[in-house]
This record gives sequence, structure tokens and C-alpha cells, in this order.
Amino acid sequence: MRAPQISASLLNADFARLGEEVRRAVEGGVDSVHVDVMDGHFVKNITIGPVVVGAIREHAGVPLHSHLMISEPLRFASAFAEAGSDLIVFHVEADDEPDAVIQAIRAAGRSPGMALNPETSADAVLPFLERIDLLLVMTVHPGWGGQPFMHEVLPKLTALADEIERRGLSLPIGVDGGVNLETIGPAYAAGSDVLVTGSALYRQSDDLRPAVDAFRAAALAGVA
Repeated sequence: MRAPQISASLLNADFARLGEEVRRAVEGGVDSVHVDVMDGHFVKNITIGPVVVGAIREHAGVPLHSHLMISEPLRFASAFAEAGSDLIVFHVEADDEPDAVIQAIRAAGRSPGMALNPETSADAVLPFLERIDLLLVMTVHPGWGGQPFMHEVLPKLTALADEIERRGLSLPIGVDGGVNLETIGPAYAAGSDVLVTGSALYRQSDDLRPAVDAFRAAALAGVA
């Protein structure tokens, strides 16, 4: 089992000072920064685009993950790559052919990731496990921050982790949605090592280091 990786979701950060919020997370010890991109179509919310990703890139001294909760990831993959995304995650439920999206992200020199919604069967992502660099399992319905963690997704997460191990892959698994001090342990124990947290992290004021350290400790306590 890999060490827990804490990823700071900017969805619940202070958008009036986004660069500072990115730096605060990095200085707090997070392993990556997670940017939630929504188009108002795939999900019923609109957030940010490549211009904002480009603006915060210089503040992120860790990998920058762009999570495309959009209907047409193929149309925008190169723009998010050029903006500085190190890893671009798209949804298996999106309109575009997954193989084409993966190929476009690779062609742009970035790492592809694939996400699946809570109600989506694990079977939907099985054909692509060898071709992606992160599998992101949603533990809320995408679109809004602050939702409660869906524990019923954990068996699917474990099944995917078991399949990845059976194939001998080193593919990391992320969880996104409702990750806090109470849920991070079960998520990590179920097989996820990239733990995306937003509202639980950014509700902390000033120095985020104590919160990040507490998240790591709570994740490890889940398998103690």
C-alpha cells in the first residue's frame, strides 16, 4: 500500500485570492492541487477554465490535476495541457470516446486520468486501466462541494483496487467527495491513496500544515 497522498481541491477555496490559496495548500504540505472544472452541462454548475489554471500554475509547486467534469473533454484537453495541468482527469461518462481523449492528453505531453461517478459500474473503466495514470472514484455526485461521503461506493473502490493489483499495475486510485477526518481512513483502507479534500481542508484558517498532517494520520489510522 502506498503512502496516503493529500490533494487539495480548490472548489471550496477563497476564489477572491486563489493564488494565495494554492500557495497555502502547498506550504501546508499537500501532494497535489486538484482543480474542479465544470461546464454547466455535464454537471449543473460552472466553475473555471484553462485561463484560471494558467494563472495559478506558477503558485503550485506540486502536480496540478485538472478534473474535467465536462461533456466534451476532447475539445478542451489541449487547452488544459497548455495551461499547465500535469494530469488531466476526464469522466468515462462524458460524450467523447475515452480512447481518443486519452490519446489527446498523451499527445499534449500530459498524464491522463479517468473518473467514474458513484452510480457507474466498475466495468466501465476496466478496459482503460493500463492506459491511464490515475483512476478517480467519485464518492459524491459531482457538481458541488460539501456533500456527504457516500460509503456505499467503498466496495466498488475495493473491487477496482483488487483488479489493479491482480493485473500487476501501479495505477494510483483517488477518491473525490466528502473526504474529511472521519471518512479518509475508510477511503484509504478501501484502496485509495490519492485523497482529494476540499471543504474539510479549506475551512481551516491560516496554516494548513496541522490539517494536512491530521489527514495523513487519520488515513493511516484506517489501516492500523
